[in-house]
Amino acid sequence: MSYDIKAIRNIGIIAHIDAGKTTTTERILYYAGASHRMGNVDDGTTITDFDPDEARRGITIYSAAITCRWKDATINIIDTPGHVDFTAEVERSLRVLDGGVVIFSGVDGVEAQSETVWRQADRYGVPRICFINKMDRIGTNFEKVLDDIQTRLHATPLALQIPIGAGSLPDENCFKGIIDLVTMKALYWDAESLGSKFEERDIPAELVDEAQLWRHKLLEAIAEMDEQALEQYLDTQDLPAETIQRLVRKGTIERQFFPTLCGTSLRYIGVQALMDAVIAYLPCPLDRPAIEGMPMAIKKGSQQTKIEKRKTSVDEPFCGLVFKIQADKHGDLCFLRIYSGTLKSGSKVLNPRTNAKELVSQIWRVQADSREKIEADEAYAGDIVGAIGPKEIATGDTLCATQNPILLEKITFPETVISMAIEPDSSAERKKLEETLRRLAKQDPTFKVRINEETGETLVSGMGELHLEVIMDRMQREFGVKARVHKPRVSYRETVRKAVNVEGEFSRLVGAATHSAKVRLRVEPFDGEAAVSVENDLKPGVLPTALVSLLEQSIEEGANAGGMYGNPLMRVRFTITGVDYKEGESNDVALTAAAAKAVAEGLEKAGCVLLEPVMKLEVVTPEEFIGNVQADLNARRAAIVRSENRGRLWVIEAEVALAKMFGYSTQVRGLSQGRASYSMEPLKYAEAPPEVLESMW
Repeated sequence: MSYDIKAIRNIGIIAHIDAGKTTTTERILYYAGASHRMGNVDDGTTITDFDPDEARRGITIYSAAITCRWKDATINIIDTPGHVDFTAEVERSLRVLDGGVVIFSGVDGVEAQSETVWRQADRYGVPRICFINKMDRIGTNFEKVLDDIQTRLHATPLALQIPIGAGSLPDENCFKGIIDLVTMKALYWDAESLGSKFEERDIPAELVDEAQLWRHKLLEAIAEMDEQALEQYLDTQDLPAETIQRLVRKGTIERQFFPTLCGTSLRYIGVQALMDAVIAYLPCPLDRPAIEGMPMAIKKGSQQTKIEKRKTSVDEPFCGLVFKIQADKHGDLCFLRIYSGTLKSGSKVLNPRTNAKELVSQIWRVQADSREKIEADEAYAGDIVGAIGPKEIATGDTLCATQNPILLEKITFPETVISMAIEPDSSAERKKLEETLRRLAKQDPTFKVRINEETGETLVSGMGELHLEVIMDRMQREFGVKARVHKPRVSYRETVRKAVNVEGEFSRLVGAATHSAKVRLRVEPFDGEAAVSVENDLKPGVLPTALVSLLEQSIEEGANAGGMYGNPLMRVRFTITGVDYKEGESNDVALTAAAAKAVAEGLEKAGCVLLEPVMKLEVVTPEEFIGNVQADLNARRAAIVRSENRGRLWVIEAEVALAKMFGYSTQVRGLSQGRASYSMEPLKYAEAPPEVLESMW
């Protein structure tokens, strides 16, 4: 078999909105021969932004997977959104990637969403390369962006290139090319060939000293990583290019530093060098730690507690993670990262979550909105493919060999922050609307659907106004469903103020038989990723095994019903501390009722607190409008965290309640004569002031 795992790179292109992710991806695909024309974001002709909403809005909404070949290596690229409303697309992509290319604007540096995606990548331990884009723009500052990466991201950028000039003014100092600090050569690209041709030259005489200074910094950073290299460096004050590349690769994979390159994708400069760096420095699947999971016994309900590791090898049993589901006319298309073993089309695999066997009828090599069948109908460890066939599947599910079950860690997603009521245009459309909402929620884990028990309304929740707007557009365009939506509203949450111990008791005479049970709970606030945690502190044998699962499920259902004010709970832990069980009396009904009473009493005694979503806001405005913007933010209960000068603009960072930010887009344009821009992302849930609770009643 010619399959070579060492030659695979699974990478993501991630950045703040409008930093140049999609343009860079288009250039990569063109130079790699995967496309025969360069798409343009403004014209809506890019390969990865194939959805009509993406083409119309000029932004990436859905992560797009595409494969290309470069210098005998296979690169699986995922182009991710930059807009915070679609952060789930970034989250699930980073979960399955081996490396990332983080793009920064040479003018704007580290922006709000840059910080968010960087933290996401940190959480999954993803090695990264930095690419400082738009070096041809007026106001660009290479060193300032390096400082931003260090101070705002608490990371160590390692410059492997420096720009020759900067900006686009037609003078001798405009951006012309780059100096490669590894080979100590100047690289220039030919615009007439759309950057396909470039040449190496000697470094311009006036830049030799500066290049030597930057190379010295590079060698200082890597020499201590290897004893032999350190001795050579101390003796000669230099290292050969092969040694530099080996040590940079080692430090990148260990995330000691982040190699930093520069260029301008729009003007065709620096992209091939970036592709070379992806191959040279980012890890292949073998360089990443073995995937860990919980080995599942084949019998339903039984589970072992030890952790099992699966190496990236075709000799290991098959396992993979479904990180995205996309509606398709042939059936739902599951995006699958294969961590171990081999997957064959027509084979049956196990979903440990449902304990059901699923048929993988087809395997596809996904190329954005088109796809090609994988040769020999097989896919191997380390690859990313599309699979058609599984029915009862959800984002974050594991698929594995039926005889070697394993449950991989799920993907966690942020809580939704905004909701609105939706109803069909006519009663005849109701069933179709329900089915469409179910399918959309299955594809997008940050899109939630629930029924308000008091009003009977169908409520949909998401990550922002744009998120819900895009979903409503899809609903009509793809599924032909016409619906009316109401004004968006904030998705509030509730938590508890203190820890309490409570007891729920149920006792009832039914015919000649007594049904009774007591359940004791500890209810307390906690900091964790799960909205609600149910833990079992019972001693073995206190309750039959079959009833333990029933009790935990009953408590979880009671918690999911919401808090005292009717909002979903978050950061609340329920611990089962005791159960009074009598055989013959403590049946399913009694136990479920006692658990429900304990949950209700626990929430009442612990004191529910209303939480509101607080957003992190970044406003970029010309200096003459800074007073207007700050005054408006103060009126919105915003806490201004800091403000700083960025070239000719000012950047204001603030924390503000989402409830105060509806319509802000129009307002900030009016305050700045259309010259200010802003970005906003969920930061946290915080206790709402009393007037918010009063307004709800």
